[in-house]
Formats: sequence, C-alpha cells, structure tokens
Amino acid sequence: MKGGRLSVFVLLVIFGLVPGGGPVTSLRADVSAIGVPTLEWQHGGCYSSWCETGWYSSPAVADLDDDGTMEVIAGAYSVFVLNGEDGTEQWTDNPTGDRVWPGVVVADIDDDGDLEIITAQGGGYLNVLDHAGDAVWTRQPVSNELRGLSVYDLDDDGTLEIVVTGAVYGKVNTWVYEHNGSVRTGWPQLNNDSGYAWGVFNDNAAIGDLDDDGMGEIVVPSDVHYICAYEANGVQIPAHGMYGGKAWGKVGVWEDLDVELRGWGECKPAYGRAERYRPNFADGPAAIADMNGDGVVEVVATGNVYDCIPGYPSKYMGVYIFNADRSRFNAGGYDWYTTVPVDTGAPLSEDWTVIESAQPNPALADLDGDGELEILYASYDGRVHAFWLDKTEHGNWPYAVYTGGPYRFASEPTVADLDNDGLAEVIFASWVQKGSYQTGKLHILDYQGNMVYEVSLPAAYGSPNWNGALAAPTLANIDSDADLEVVLNTAHSGFVAYELPGTASARVLWGTGRGNYQRTGSILQGSLRSSQVSVQPTLVGPGDTLTYTIRLENPGPVLPSVSVTSTLPAGVTSLENLWASSGSYGEVSGVITWTGAVTAGVPVTITYGAVVDGGITDPEALVNPVLIDDGLGNVEERDAVVIANGFASYLPLVRRD
Repeated sequence: MKGGRLSVFVLLVIFGLVPGGGPVTSLRADVSAIGVPTLEWQHGGCYSSWCETGWYSSPAVADLDDDGTMEVIAGAYSVFVLNGEDGTEQWTDNPTGDRVWPGVVVADIDDDGDLEIITAQGGGYLNVLDHAGDAVWTRQPVSNELRGLSVYDLDDDGTLEIVVTGAVYGKVNTWVYEHNGSVRTGWPQLNNDSGYAWGVFNDNAAIGDLDDDGMGEIVVPSDVHYICAYEANGVQIPAHGMYGGKAWGKVGVWEDLDVELRGWGECKPAYGRAERYRPNFADGPAAIADMNGDGVVEVVATGNVYDCIPGYPSKYMGVYIFNADRSRFNAGGYDWYTTVPVDTGAPLSEDWTVIESAQPNPALADLDGDGELEILYASYDGRVHAFWLDKTEHGNWPYAVYTGGPYRFASEPTVADLDNDGLAEVIFASWVQKGSYQTGKLHILDYQGNMVYEVSLPAAYGSPNWNGALAAPTLANIDSDADLEVVLNTAHSGFVAYELPGTASARVLWGTGRGNYQRTGSILQGSLRSSQVSVQPTLVGPGDTLTYTIRLENPGPVLPSVSVTSTLPAGVTSLENLWASSGSYGEVSGVITWTGAVTAGVPVTITYGAVVDGGITDPEALVNPVLIDDGLGNVEERDAVVIANGFASYLPLVRRD
C-alpha cells in the first residue's frame, strides 16, 4: 500500500442494521472517518402501492428554482423533481415517450442563466423541459428507443448541443441538435460510407476535445466491432496512417494487433483465437480522459469480446485504450499497443429475462493518488473491475458482487475520496436475479477493492419479485448538512437517498452516471462563463445607496478553488456589509475578495453595498471591475457600471402597421 499505510489489513466484520434500512456489512480498514451509510428517504416518486420501474438512468442534483435548496431530478418513465431534504415530490412531468434509459441531463443549454432538464426516451423522443417543468421542445429523430444522451458545447459558442443515440437496426444511429431543437449541419450519422455502425444499445457515446482544438469530438461505439469518431460537423476523424488511410469507423477492433492491422480475420473453427476474438460494442461505452497525466487525452472503451465463429459465444468483457488517432495507447512505459487485458471473466448470464443486463460503463478516476487514472467497470461476470495502466488489477480487485445463490450484477461505479485522505473510495449499487425476492445493495469499497460497507437496499415496493439499482449512484449534498448523500434510482422502490457521515471534505472524482450531469463520459472542466455582475440602481446622485450583486454560475463539475476580486470605484464609499451564500470573503480598503467552491447547479451569490460620495456633482460613470478566477487558469472579467448625475433618455417608438 502507498504512503506508509499498513501492508496487512486488519478486518473487522460487523453485522448490524442501518436505521430505516436493511442489513449492513462492514469490513473496515483505514477509513475510520467514514460512517455507516444511513437511509434518509425512500420511495421517492412512488405512488400509493407501486413505483415506476427504474432503469439505467442516473439522477441529477441541482438547485433548479434558485431558492438555496437542492432538488433531485430523476427519470423512470416520468420525470420527477424531489425535495432533497426528504424526497417529497415538488413536481412531476410525463414527457412524450416511454422509459428513460440514459441519465437525466441538467444543464443550461441556451446560456440564459436557467437550467434545463433533458431526457431521451422510448419511442425515440427527445424532450427538453425548463427548470419549472414546462415543455421547451420535443423531437423524435427515430421511432426506436433512445438509449444515449449527452450535451456539450461542440463549437465553443457558449450554447450546448444535444447528442442522442438510438437502439436502431441500421447504421444511422446518432443525431445532434442545437439548443433550440434544430438539427445540426452534418447530422445524423452514420449516413455515408466512412465507417461501419449499427444500433447503440446502451449510453455508449463519449464527447470531449480529442485534439485540443477547442471543439468537441464525438466517439460512438455501436453493435459492430468498430468505433466511429466524428468531428463537430459530422466528418469521421482520420485514423493513424498505419491503418492505410482509413477513418476511425473503418478500423475494426480485434484482440490481436496483427489481425487488427491486417483489417480482417478468419471466423472459422479451423483458425485460432487470434483470428476469431474481437469485441462487439452494442453495450460498450467509450470514455475520454488524460489517462497518464501528460496533457493528451485518450479514449477508453469496453466491449464484449466474442468468438466470431457461428453462434458468436461471448468470452469476456474487454477494455481498450486508444489515442486520438485510433492507434492503441503506448506511452510512459504502459503498452496497450501490442496486448490488452484478456479473459477478465465469462458471463454468468446474458438473458435479460433471468437478470437485467450488466452494462460495462467505464468510470475513469485516480484511485491511489499517483496522478494517473484507473479504469473501473462492472461486468457480466458478476464483478466490478479496476485496471491500472499496467494492465493489471491491484489489491483485491476485481470485486465480486455475485458469490453464489441468485445472480447479482453491479451498476456503473462512482468514485470519490470520501474522507479526503488522498485515496479514493468506489461507490456502486447492485441488483439481483428476477424471481429471487431479494434486493440489491449499496456498496462502498476502498481503493484496493476491499469492502468498507455493504448496505441492503429497500425491498421492492408492491408486487415485483426482485429489486436493486441498475443505474450509477449520484453523489451530492442534497440537504442542509455538510455531508454527501448517495442518491439511487432503484428498480422497484423508487428513488432512495443515503447519507454518508464523515464526508464533509470529500473530493468527488466521478460522481454520477457517465461522469457528470452533461453525461459526456469525459472529465469536464467547470466554467464560470455564465457568471454575472449587476448593480442597482444604475442612475444615481450624491448620497444614493448602491447594491452590488455577483452571481457565480457553473454548469459543469465542481470548481473547488474559485477566487473573486472586486474593486470599488473612486467616488463611492463601502457600507462594509459584504455577504456571500458560501465560501470565505473579506474586504480591505474597498477591495472585496471571495474564495471557495462553485458546484454544478448551485450558484454562489455575493452582495455588498456602497454610497455615492457627496462631492460628485458632474455626470460620471462609476465602474466596478470584477475578476473571476476559476482556479484552472481562466479569468472572466465583468463590470458593474452606474451613471452618477446622469439622466434617462428614451428614443421615440416608431410603429408601422
């Protein structure tokens, strides 16, 4: 173990009962600051005797109505907005379409300062609601179910584009819409011969800036052994020259590099494994991140490796790392070029009538604090895997949620350093086989794959004969205390929240399904571009009182180290009544400073007052400059301007009937 920690675990097994919940198992190691997960509320969004079935849709958390309290925004078939404190329903909406498979998106897509709620649903419906639940627009790109949804500013114009993928039976599987509902030029794809594609049967697409050009690229694995990758305009990204001038979507993925470079294999029993083993990406998502900390991003993908002889038997869930040019990753002594991890575990079951399918969504996070990312995913072998860049699983990884009895699968993992000790914990849920009359669990492991806690989720509510949670948990602070909560979309007991005692200083690394509320499968940076500065009134005279307001808004992941500097102009005198809704603040000689974190969907408000000096008698502009530093090297400049001793002038209104 790193950092001088104990090399031998002393394990204490405790069996108890979580208040209001089921049994808890604890194999505690050096994580004493983290308390037992405590059930805060359950049956969120349920009716008098039943709940809508929850699928793979991870909830979001945000202050939708800007009242200082958090809402949980979640989808099953309807969209539910719940009070974070107690899970009571604030409002619900039943958008057009059937079940919600991908995570609910909450983001300010039109850059107007208000959040929107976006869902992709059965029947091929894409729905956009405003923060109050009123419909903004609906589109139906296809009649098949939409199973993928992401939003991203592809062209860096300040508004977000919406990307959806469908469970189709053809190669046109990806649509991109502008924030106003118009189809983006160059889409849908794949509608040409630049690659091979078929249906997207999971939330597979990942979006990020692959080539550091300031634009977003879209990576779409689908129901073939190919992965398509597109520029913002829909053009397929070229692959490395060693593939003979092909684009990403025409380079097949094989277990064996030589066969991959050749471009075809012999799918006949007479030939060996090298010719026949290749992954299918029907359920295999991509993810994008700088894996080794060298400033260059890579693409990670998981896929079902099968033998391509007739019958196509599944063998194991494979994992791959590609460079932006589709070549296999090989850097810093980590060789994913010549070989990749193999034989990670055969499927327990691939029959959804027996147990709902395991989805291998990769989560990317630095578990051990060494500056490099690990790859975590749940597999159909009933285990959660964690691969280091050396292609091995360290410690006690993989972790088995199935150890006998009814089958049990795990959700996409989330990752956070819950006790802020530099080593991360892994949090996920599980579900059980149909007809078992059992329930899944909330699992917390340490960075080496040792159990910290396992808590049984509530039993199914009503008549269903199994329960658990298929979707990735969401980690957020949903109430008035300082600790994090885990919010779960369960299959048959509604939306559920657990408090995580001792997590007030937690660092969230991969905190919800597909990594963020934009569901991009990439590690985003937060942005303060939408932040605003204002002053009232704007026309003043000597002795008038001014009220300045700074509103910090971040639609992306948390920005932990934001700083603000505001300098009052000459000609005004501070009232020394500085206040902020969070963070630390102070004032010295008319210079206001603030530092703190700005969380996605939770604006920070800073207010202060001043009085116009009595000696100002001529018309004069009083300019208050404000510098907003996001802590990542980006500084936004804003000005609040008042006119002293001015007067309002109104132009005549000319109307033509």
